[in-house]
Amino acid sequence: MKELLFVFFLLIAGEGLSQKTLIHCGLLIDGRSNSTQQQVTIFVEGNRIASIVKGFAAKAENDLLIDLSQKTVLPGLIDMHVHFEGETSKDQTLQRFTFNEADLAFRATGFAKKTLMAGFTTVRDLGGTGVNTALRNAVNQGWVIGPRIFSAGKAIATTGGHADPTNGYRKDLMGDPGPAEGVINSPDDARKAVRQRYKDGADLIKITATGGVTSLAKDGSGPQFTYEELRAIVETAKDYGMHTAAHAHGPEGMKRAVLAGITTIEHGTLMTEEIMDLMKQKGTFYVPTLTAGKFVGEQAKIPGYYHPLVAPKAAAIGPQIQQTYAKAYKRGVKIAFGTDAGVYFHGDNAKEFALMVEGGMSPMDAIKAATIVNAGILNMSDDIGTLEPGKLADIVATDQNPLQDIRALEKVTFVMKEGVVYKQ
Repeated sequence: MKELLFVFFLLIAGEGLSQKTLIHCGLLIDGRSNSTQQQVTIFVEGNRIASIVKGFAAKAENDLLIDLSQKTVLPGLIDMHVHFEGETSKDQTLQRFTFNEADLAFRATGFAKKTLMAGFTTVRDLGGTGVNTALRNAVNQGWVIGPRIFSAGKAIATTGGHADPTNGYRKDLMGDPGPAEGVINSPDDARKAVRQRYKDGADLIKITATGGVTSLAKDGSGPQFTYEELRAIVETAKDYGMHTAAHAHGPEGMKRAVLAGITTIEHGTLMTEEIMDLMKQKGTFYVPTLTAGKFVGEQAKIPGYYHPLVAPKAAAIGPQIQQTYAKAYKRGVKIAFGTDAGVYFHGDNAKEFALMVEGGMSPMDAIKAATIVNAGILNMSDDIGTLEPGKLADIVATDQNPLQDIRALEKVTFVMKEGVVYKQ
C-alpha cells in the first residue's frame, strides 16, 4: 500500500508545479563505462534524466530528494526472455484446460509486478496466447504495474513442434491449427504467420527452431523448420520492422536459424563450435537462459513434478546449458541477458547474474548484458540501457555493490521506471 501511495503522490506532483527529482547516488554504474562514479546526483524531470552531476547537489524548495547515498545505483535491468502467462507448477499441464484467458491475464499482472519489483524495468515476452500483448498494452496505459513489455504474441511453430498449442491434446481436440494459430508448414504459411503476428500487435517474432523441454512432445532437440521457412520468417519480419528470436536446443535447427539471419538464439544447449563461429560471423546474439536450465534439471529429479514426456528432456538438456554458455562466451559469441522466467518462478530473474559470472563473465559485463546490450537489440538505445541525460529514468539500486558480490542484484531495494518510484 505504501508503494502505491508513493506512486500516486509522484503522479499528482507531476501535474502541478514543475518539479525535479534529485537522486543522491553513493556509487553509480551507468551501464556504458567500465568504471564507476562515487557520490553523484541524478536530476530527473518528468520521465527522463535531465542531467548527472558530481557531488550531492542541494534541492530547491519544490524538488523531491531521494537519498540513495548508501546504495549502488544502476540502469533498469532488461530480461530478454520471460513468459508472463504461466509459471512452473506440478499442475501446469492441467491448467491448459482449466484456465480461461481472463484467468491467465489476471495472474499475469501479478507476475509482471513481481518482475518490476525485482528491478527489471523492461522485458521481452517470448510467447503466449496473445494475453502477453494485452498485458503490454495495460502496462502502457497505466492500468497495471509492470515492466515495459516487448511482446512476441503467439510463438510460431510447425505442426507438432514445440509451440504447437495442441500438443498433448486428445485427437478430436487437436484439429489442424494453421498460420493464424502460429503453426506453419511452408514458406507461404511462414509469411502469413508473421503478418498475422504483426496484425495482432506483436513487437517481434519468436519461433521454435527445434524441439523443446516443456512441450508435450517426445523430441527436445531435432530441427523443426526448413531453411526456406526460416528465411521467409526472417525476411518478412524485417519487412515489418520486427526482429526475431529462435528457441533452439539442437545444433541443426540452430544452424539453420543462424544462417537464415535470426537475431537471437535462445537456450542454445547443444551449440557446436561451428555454430559459435557462425554466430560471430553473422552477429547473432546468444540468450542462454541459465536459470531455467538449472531449475528444470533440479525439478526433473522430483518424481511427478513434470509430465512423463517432459521429465527425461528436462533431465538431459537442463544441466548442459551453463557449460555451453561458458564455451560460447570464451569463444567470443555476443551474450544477451535472458532467463526464461515462467519456466522457473517469476521475480527470481536476477539469479541469472551469478550463473553468468560462474561461467566466466565479469560482473560488469554481466550487468552490461542486461542493460546496454539488450537495449541495442530492442532498438531502444536512445531511451534505455544506460544512465545518461536524455534517457528514460529507469533506475534501480542495491544495498551492496554488485561488482563485489553479484548476488546483490537479487535484492534490489529501489525501483524507478520512467521517473515514477515503484519500490523504496
